[in-house]
Amino acid sequence: MSHMFEAKRREYTQGGLRRTGLTACPFELFARWFDQTEAAELVDPTAMVLATADAMGQPSQRIVLLKHLDKDGFVFYTNQASRKGRELRENPKASLLFPWHALDRQVKVAGRVESVSQQMAADYFASRPRQSQLAAWSSAQSEVIDSRQVLLDTYERMEKEFDQVQIPMPESWGGYRVIPERIEFWQGGAYRLHDCFCYIRSDEGWSVERLAP
Repeated sequence: MSHMFEAKRREYTQGGLRRTGLTACPFELFARWFDQTEAAELVDPTAMVLATADAMGQPSQRIVLLKHLDKDGFVFYTNQASRKGRELRENPKASLLFPWHALDRQVKVAGRVESVSQQMAADYFASRPRQSQLAAWSSAQSEVIDSRQVLLDTYERMEKEFDQVQIPMPESWGGYRVIPERIEFWQGGAYRLHDCFCYIRSDEGWSVERLAP
């Protein structure tokens, strides 16, 4: 079976990105673009593709949600015993991609990864809906299970175990911060003449370069 996709194309006409529209700090430009995604009512604007690689260099990707951004980097939370957690222990580097297609934009982040503090992770876990807290206890993320019913049965058991009590954070739960070394801002342009600027971190701060599309 084969499918032909050669004719699947469109023009990118949302506008351009010029050096005059950049900010000195890439986090400021990211915040500006993020505010515009919310104003445009994009679905799941915090969704980002997280790429990791194992010790052998085999990459893998999945979508996670951005939960915190500060001057140090981009934070997400997960089960640290999952595949992504294992790979980040073996190779503590990652790439993030924000695919804001409706605005003809992408933001790509590359850098090293560190765990957030237990207190920060616990505070976030406590803020999650109770059902999400129970789900964290119910799923051995990335492990093989026989059926969906196994997951549902475990959820029901956890629901009874923590009935009318505060749900503690599982030992495997935690957060990661991607500390960027490069942040690329891509704005689609007509005729595939896109605009792309890359911020690069050094000891002196951030420098920025225009990249050919």
